Order: sequence, then structure tokens, then C-alpha cells
Amino acid sequence: MATINITDADFDAQVLQNKLPVLVDFWATWCGPCKLAGPVLEELSDAYKDKVLIMKLDVDANPVNSQKYGVMSIPTTVLFKDGKEIGRQIGFAGKDAFEDIVKKGL
Repeated sequence: MATINITDADFDAQVLQNKLPVLVDFWATWCGPCKLAGPVLEELSDAYKDKVLIMKLDVDANPVNSQKYGVMSIPTTVLFKDGKEIGRQIGFAGKDAFEDIVKKGL
């Protein structure tokens, strides 16, 4: 199972109304650290399939939710459970940091 690309238009349905915890990666195509985070998030998406969903939101194409959730630097990953933010990681700090935030949703 791969990460899922989402937009402002389907954010509420995909993230806030999802029965599973959702880790949203706020990223952009020009962001170097975002490119490092991508493969790690894909790996975690496979490792935690059916437990936690990992979704990607391009901040340039989808500014509404980026602003709504106060994303000031990227990559920022935000963990949502039952429609509420329960964890946040700013920057790329490696696989262990992402895995720690994913485990908060379990």
C-alpha cells in the first residue's frame, strides 16, 4: 500500500472522517528534505497498512489546509485520529522520528 495523494477538496473526507489514524505529510516538489522523507513514508505505509494511513498534501497546490493547520515549514507531518490532531513532526529527522509519531496513532 502506497502513500495517498490528497487535496484540499478531499482532505476532510480522507483525513478527518477516516476511521483509521491518518499521518498527513505536508510537502512540496521543490523541498529537498521532503524528497528524503518520501521513501521513508512509503516504507512506513507498507509496514503499518490497515493500521495507519499515510497521505501527502502538496502545500503549493493546496494552501487551505496548510494554513488551517499552521504549517510554516516543510516537511511537516501531522497525525490525525478521530478528526483531531494528536501529533506533529516538523522537518525530516529520519525513520525513527516518523515511526514514533505513527505509533501514537495505534
